[in-house]
Amino acid sequence: MHGTATPWYWFSSASPEMTEAFAAGLAARLPPGTVVPLYGDLGSGKTVFARGVARGLGITEPVTSPTFAIAQEYRAPGGLWLYHLDLYRIANDAEALAFGLEEYLFAPHAVTLVEWPERIAGLLAAEEAGGGGRVLPVSLENDGEDRRRIRVPACLIPVPSRTSD
Repeated sequence: MHGTATPWYWFSSASPEMTEAFAAGLAARLPPGTVVPLYGDLGSGKTVFARGVARGLGITEPVTSPTFAIAQEYRAPGGLWLYHLDLYRIANDAEALAFGLEEYLFAPHAVTLVEWPERIAGLLAAEEAGGGGRVLPVSLENDGEDRRRIRVPACLIPVPSRTSD
């Protein structure tokens, strides 16, 4: 699920607004062609995180979980697309392919967020191993009432610039 060689950054969020703001700040560091698997239990904040990424990309329309639609498409200013997939109702890789979801994965003109990525673990691993795309997994964990612990690849966190005196 998550590679052991990846350096991680942990963020503690005290509210949905903090989670959304944190995700909005990361959005600019997600290059087109990136897939962001969102790991977490039901109610852990995956859709809130997705809404934050959308806001960070300049998308102002409402962002909701695509549980019944499976995929939502949002166009950001400048032509970039945000694809938001919810695979809760998908059983496995074969079923995802039958639904045509491969067109959303690693699209060179889009960032793709995937809720319940466990359902397509084989597709994500095969594509990443073949050099076809970049996978940057995010984990969200409940940590009390509205609190969440969010784990992101450290490459998404800007390194503070150093100034010389």
